[in-house]
Amino acid sequence: MPRTATQSTKHAVKPLRPIRTEADHRAALKELSAFFENEPEPGTPEGDRFEVMLTLVEAYEAKHVPIDLPDPVEAIKFRMVQSGLTPKDLQPMIGRMNRVYEILNRKRPLTLPMIWKLHQGLGIPAENLIRPSRAVNS
Repeated sequence: MPRTATQSTKHAVKPLRPIRTEADHRAALKELSAFFENEPEPGTPEGDRFEVMLTLVEAYEAKHVPIDLPDPVEAIKFRMVQSGLTPKDLQPMIGRMNRVYEILNRKRPLTLPMIWKLHQGLGIPAENLIRPSRAVNS
């Protein structure tokens, strides 16, 4: 006989409820980890529960677990790798090669015109570029 959404699968299923505390979050992650080991079929009661739990966890984390913006130099290097760029490709946005290397080696901070050109030229969000870069040699 086919199961219905209200029938228990292998064990009693707790009702779904919002994640409001860190303890709720940990419990949800623990329950989700079992699903990742044996992902349920979409459209089944277990699949629906998995999908709803993921949505609840994502909503909680978006509100309570802030993701720090990357370091500006790391953001530039990441975009270079993504786009297959070399330091020479940054010259129109930063200036001469020695200036490009000073920026990439954190010897010199980005200026506002550089930030604007990098934002326009590479599509790096300006808020990532305006943060102070961690200095290598202070």
